[in-house]
Amino acid sequence: MKSIVLFALTLAFVFPVLAQNEQSPIVNRDIKYQNWKYPTVRDISKEIDLRELSKGKKLVVVVYFAPWCPNWRFDAPKLEAFYKKYQAQGLEIVGVGEYDPVDSMKRNIDSLGITFPVVYESVSRAQRGSTKHSEYHKETGDKRYTGSPWYILLDPAKLAKDGDTLVKNADVINGEMIMVEGEAYIRKALGLPAEDNAKKPQPAAAAAIEACDPKKPVALKKP
Repeated sequence: MKSIVLFALTLAFVFPVLAQNEQSPIVNRDIKYQNWKYPTVRDISKEIDLRELSKGKKLVVVVYFAPWCPNWRFDAPKLEAFYKKYQAQGLEIVGVGEYDPVDSMKRNIDSLGITFPVVYESVSRAQRGSTKHSEYHKETGDKRYTGSPWYILLDPAKLAKDGDTLVKNADVINGEMIMVEGEAYIRKALGLPAEDNAKKPQPAAAAAIEACDPKKPVALKKP
């Protein structure tokens, strides 16, 4: 009995650590990314238009996520820290919730202390193959089952002024953000000097796992 309890406790502590290692570098990809107007998670009677949200900003980070995905829960607090640190310098972050009911999304972002705007595209896991998110992350080479989180980094100065397509090429992240790289990218886009990362504590490497892909074994190595 004691061994069973010990095993359960080990899983409880180890699995969240394992689930954190889906980090992926920022890469440039051809992508026909379209403008959207989605309802907000906090108030479904209100909508956000991405093109309008981007006006007056220097960088817009759009992050697609599934609330139940551990990989998203690892990135979320760090994104919130970036939002608070750089919003006044021209950074915008907007989350796009996927594959879960809106009430679950709201509980998720509230529990994570998210204050940046969050909208939703889909409300069920059954919609996974039919969303724009699914189309985009596959188009950019992301082979993960769910694709959470998935990022597109937009330079508002390069967005088309009208029409459905905002950009035909952009920087994306097909997985969790490598936070040191992400912050360096943000600072450069905002015209801020580089920070001395040597003085910052670096995260320890974790065993690789595709936490949000039920079809892959937990010992799968990340490419």
